[in-house]
Amino acid sequence: MTQLRLTQVDAFADRPFTGNPAAVVPLEEWLPDEILQAIAEENNLSETAFTVPCADGEADYALRWFTPTVEVALCGHATLASGHVLIGDRERIRFRTRRAGLLEVARDGEGYNMSLPAYRAEPKPLPRVLAALGAAGAAETRWHEGRYALVVFEREEEVRALAPDFRALAAEGDILTICTAPASATDVMSRVFAAGAGIDEDPVTGSAHSVLAPYWAERLGRAAFSAYQASRRGGHVACRLEGDRAILGGRCVTVLEGVLTV
Repeated sequence: MTQLRLTQVDAFADRPFTGNPAAVVPLEEWLPDEILQAIAEENNLSETAFTVPCADGEADYALRWFTPTVEVALCGHATLASGHVLIGDRERIRFRTRRAGLLEVARDGEGYNMSLPAYRAEPKPLPRVLAALGAAGAAETRWHEGRYALVVFEREEEVRALAPDFRALAAEGDILTICTAPASATDVMSRVFAAGAGIDEDPVTGSAHSVLAPYWAERLGRAAFSAYQASRRGGHVACRLEGDRAILGGRCVTVLEGVLTV
């Protein structure tokens, strides 16, 4: 039997039980993929992050993320959580990923700034996604080849009122569906659905803001804006577009530390 350190972190949160929970499991070397997936299923959180130290001088750790059912190409909140767990006395920490390149988490006061790739979604009709959302009144739909569907509404009340058919959304495959609108308390708001990855509604989604950052920066006419993801738990994300990078700010709270036996 092997014992592994496990830390559960609420990311994009300033107090426990808000934001998005992620488990972080630091490893010395990779376990078989089926074991990584089984650990993520056992944790039953939207993401479990696994890290292995890097010795190439370019990154501090290699990083992978698993939902309870699949490995994903990019997960922002679990990257933020991994930075929170592993940064130590450093001012910043860099992660090498398999499909999202190099990611960075840096200290910013009591929280962190995280650098992710900025994904520019292009206009595209998405009739089946709209039907699954029950959102015939959406103002605009866009698509990014990383399998991000962006659905834009004119009023935040429309986004808050969505009651998706999750089985129909899951039938579209592993798509991250991002529904967004201008907001009253912040500049923008969103809700995010990932039924095809085993998560009906994600609490706060860093990768979704990789898509939201370039869209809203252009629409608002400024690089920086405030965002709120209006899930039941909810979470605030400070967004800034810097060239081809989305800089996302937020805080983390450690809620559990333990030992995983496999």
